Amino acid sequence: MLPAQLTRNEDERAVIEAIAKSGDDGPVLMLNLNRYKDGTGYPGEGIYLDYITGLETFLPAVGGKILWRHAVHGQAVGEQKIDELLGAWYPSHQAFLDLSTAPGSERNFRLRGECVEYAVIHRCTGDQYPFCP
Repeated sequence: MLPAQLTRNEDERAVIEAIAKSGDDGPVLMLNLNRYKDGTGYPGEGIYLDYITGLETFLPAVGGKILWRHAVHGQAVGEQKIDELLGAWYPSHQAFLDLSTAPGSERNFRLRGECVEYAVIHRCTGDQYPFCP
């Protein structure tokens, strides 16, 4: 079970599941906007480092990969306070769905819950990354 700050959008999950079953599934980029809890070691130690290292290890089990991670140093427009942008690429929507049962996911989701205070994940077009398998 995910902590309240990481509650899934069930309407969007239904859309992802429909795409995965459609026969017209394709690559997807998940843009993660994360704010981390104080004391978790962001940007490079502690629980945060365990979480990121685990994510980098188990994403390939579903064919995914982290394309980039960037620290956020400020916000020119709006009021959303986040610490990091993370681009995770998946070969398909089904691969994204498979992430929850991939080896290492249980531990990684637990670590995510321990270190992430706030998160939004945007589903974006993923086919403009020809260097991905």
